[in-house]
Amino acid sequence: MANGRAARWRPGARMLVWSVILLTTAVANALVEVMDAGRRGEDLGLWQPMIWELSSVTMILLTLPVLWSGCQRWPLHADTWKRRLPLYLLASVGWSLVHVTGMMGLRHLAYAALGYHYQDDATWPVRLMYEYLKDVRAFFTFVAIEHFFSWFGRRRQGEAHLLAAPDDAPPVDAVERPERFLVRKLGRDFLVATGDIEYAQAAGNYVNLRVRGHDYPLRSTMAALEERLDPALFVRAHRSWLVNVRHLVSIEPLDGGEALLHMDDGGRIPCSRRQLPSFRQALAVQGAA
Repeated sequence: MANGRAARWRPGARMLVWSVILLTTAVANALVEVMDAGRRGEDLGLWQPMIWELSSVTMILLTLPVLWSGCQRWPLHADTWKRRLPLYLLASVGWSLVHVTGMMGLRHLAYAALGYHYQDDATWPVRLMYEYLKDVRAFFTFVAIEHFFSWFGRRRQGEAHLLAAPDDAPPVDAVERPERFLVRKLGRDFLVATGDIEYAQAAGNYVNLRVRGHDYPLRSTMAALEERLDPALFVRAHRSWLVNVRHLVSIEPLDGGEALLHMDDGGRIPCSRRQLPSFRQALAVQGAA
C-alpha cells in the first residue's frame, strides 16, 4: 500500500540516521576515553569504553520509537506547550530511568560474557541523578528535533480544509457535498477537486487525502468525511480506507475472502470481505462504461 510504505519507510530512515549519528558519537567518545586514560598513565582497553558507550546507544535506540510516538500523540503547539510541558518533564524522568537501568544491565551482561565483573563506583541514587542531568538534555534535544521535522514535513506536505463560506456571499460549495477542498502548502492555497481525490486513509484525528501522489491531512473523522462525499464515487474499502472508484484499476483476491485494491497511482489498499462486492460492482460499471 502506498501510504503504508511511506509510514514504514519514514521511521526506518529516521532510525537509520540516528543509528549512524549515535554510533559514530559512541566510537569517538570511546577513543577519547582511552586517550584521556593514557594521559593519566592508566591502561584502559578500548573494549571497556566501547561497552559503556554502546550500552547507552542501544537503550536510546530502543526507546526512540516510543519517544517519537509520544511526540505525535501529544504535540507541542503554541496553544498547548504550557499545558503539556509538565507531561514531557515527567516523561523525561521515566525515559532516563529506563535508559539507565537498561544501560547498566547491558554492561553487566557484556562484562560477564567476557569473563569480567562490572563495578560501578557510584551509588544508585548518585548514578541516577548524574545520568538524568545528561539525559534530560538529550531527551529534549530529541523532542525538539522531532517536532521540527514534523512541522517541516507538514509544511511541505500541506493540509486540506473544507472551503469556508464567505462572510457576504453564498457558500462556494454546498455544505453537505463539497466539490472542492482548500489545500494549503508552503504558504500557498490551492483548490483541489473532490473528484481528484484518489483515496483517503484515517490517521488518528485526521484523514489523509491522496491527490496526485501527495497526502493532504484533513482534520476530520472518516465517518464524517464519508457522509460529505458522493457515495456513488467514494466507497468504503475498509474501516480506515475510502476509495474513489474512478481510480480503481483491479482487484486482487486474497485468502479468507479479502482483497487488495490496485489503484492507478500504484497504491494497494486492503478491502474487507464485506466491502468486496461493492468494488466488484464498481469495477464492472467502469468496464461497461
